[in-house]
Amino acid sequence: MTIDISDESYLPTAAKEVLNIAGDQRIWLFEGEMGAGKTTFTKAICAELGVVDEVSSPTFSLINEYETARGETIFHFDFFRIESEMEAENLGLDEYFYSGDLCLIEWPEKIPHLIPDRYLKINIKFIAEKRTIHLTKHGPDKGD
Repeated sequence: MTIDISDESYLPTAAKEVLNIAGDQRIWLFEGEMGAGKTTFTKAICAELGVVDEVSSPTFSLINEYETARGETIFHFDFFRIESEMEAENLGLDEYFYSGDLCLIEWPEKIPHLIPDRYLKINIKFIAEKRTIHLTKHGPDKGD
């Protein structure tokens, strides 16, 4: 599935579409070049989910934890600055990834062997003042 975003006013609608498509997928991988809009789209998704905390890029902290108005937990990861999968593994990722909580992961290509088998890939491209979001479900039964 592909979603085109011509301007930021469409972000809430696009976030709703992704939430509907995701179903019960709990691991979401955000791929795209620097500046493609991964964090911006993550903020829109968190807004749609009713996150009460400030959503920001966890570039330096690596992991941010947010809470929704319904008391649900969302984990937001940014692996851009990690040097190795071992560094990421030492964060105890299994506890997060298999918690049943939503995990939003930026720069997942830095930890390819640590990603669970079942996930939603969100690839964002910014071309000619338009963002294109391509969604792909992966893993056993894909959670449809």
